[in-house]
Amino acid sequence: MLMKFTKMHGLGNDFVVIDAVTQNVSVTASMARRLSDRKTGIGCDQVLVVEPPSDADIDFNYRIFNCDGAEVEQCGNGARCLARFVKDRRLTGKNPIRVKTSNRVIELHISDKNLVSVDMGIPEFEPSKIPFEAPLAATVYDLDVDGQSEQIAAVSMGNPHAVLKVDDVAKAPVAKLGAKIESHPRFPNRVNVGFMQILGPNEIKLRVYERGVGETEACGSGACAAAVAAILQGAVDSPVTLQLTRGSLKIDWQGEGHALIMTGPAKTVFHGRIRI
Repeated sequence: MLMKFTKMHGLGNDFVVIDAVTQNVSVTASMARRLSDRKTGIGCDQVLVVEPPSDADIDFNYRIFNCDGAEVEQCGNGARCLARFVKDRRLTGKNPIRVKTSNRVIELHISDKNLVSVDMGIPEFEPSKIPFEAPLAATVYDLDVDGQSEQIAAVSMGNPHAVLKVDDVAKAPVAKLGAKIESHPRFPNRVNVGFMQILGPNEIKLRVYERGVGETEACGSGACAAAVAAILQGAVDSPVTLQLTRGSLKIDWQGEGHALIMTGPAKTVFHGRIRI
């Protein structure tokens, strides 16, 4: 069987997007690994699947597979690409669009400038819901990594994030330290790890070691988590511009109890078919 797909990216974070609304396809972990392989497959950071809605009050189900085959809860850059995909493929004429991930409903809005804004929902700080092993919620935690204490913020944007503040992201040990924190035993479901440098009262530079992927050129939910952490620590004020390798995202968050809005681009690279 030949399956149609679309290759997309959000600031360099790249995706294979699959329409499971008009095609009779079911994506598995092994299929996601094969599609993601950059030498023998199409190549991507994540495989995104748009499915018919499971509830009457949503427009689509939205599934995300990392390149290691693990199905995960959230991907902000992917959500923007999904919005562009369903509009361009004429799967819906609605704007905004409501989609359901494995653990929350998010709302996507395409602006006149072809930017996409995503209502990412309310950040979660309760350790058991991130999940993160800690007795009480705190703005900053001490995390022992090979006998050295690292200060992190821990937050869920529908998926778990640890955020570290560094003096210079260019010199941060993203690959080595990111890998160790990703699989730290205090994060039972593993964690995405953000390294943020405060550039000014409304600007952050960010690198992210993504769970199951490694360092990516952009991470939308990671940008949201970094903005939240920096605002709570009093380092920046909303709205915040997050500088990533290939561009920037705007994050608007008015504080605890409020939903977070992320705005940025989504680009189509090419369409194709692959035998499955």
